[in-house]
Amino acid sequence: ERDPDNRLLARAPRFRLPGEMVRDQALAIAGLLSPTIGGPSVKPYQPEGLWDVTNNTYDPGHGEDLYRRSLYTYWKRSVAPPSLAMFDVAERDNPAVVHNRTNTPLQALALMNDVQFVEAARKFAERVMVEGGSGVDQRITFAYRALLARNPRPSELQLVRQLFSE
Repeated sequence: ERDPDNRLLARAPRFRLPGEMVRDQALAIAGLLSPTIGGPSVKPYQPEGLWDVTNNTYDPGHGEDLYRRSLYTYWKRSVAPPSLAMFDVAERDNPAVVHNRTNTPLQALALMNDVQFVEAARKFAERVMVEGGSGVDQRITFAYRALLARNPRPSELQLVRQLFSE
């Protein structure tokens, strides 16, 4: 009623982050994202055998190289990183002003199974256990504040507490 033309953006449409930012955000929340700026391209995790079609080998990086921003990812035009391609990352050979935004079940599967996301989830869970306090409610609140920048609603707190006990 106060903003019928949506000029104050009170009801702005929600949209998913671009592919590069999804990965970077997962690493940042987990405390894994490397702050290093510049330097040579790095090779994060890729599915084994992906590069066989190019007659090249892909040796993933080690240590900090695995957690550099997606901007620094080594990318061969003929073999895009699958986890980024699923999230409509811009193609290197076809520049575009506007990114596509699609939602597919493959995106959920990538978030649950891709090595990089599983590692980020494990590290975030470790962070919640160490930094979140000693009680279940404190840890749930810490996770909500870290991920969503807000406290959980009472119904959310009750639901997550129930999931934890199960």
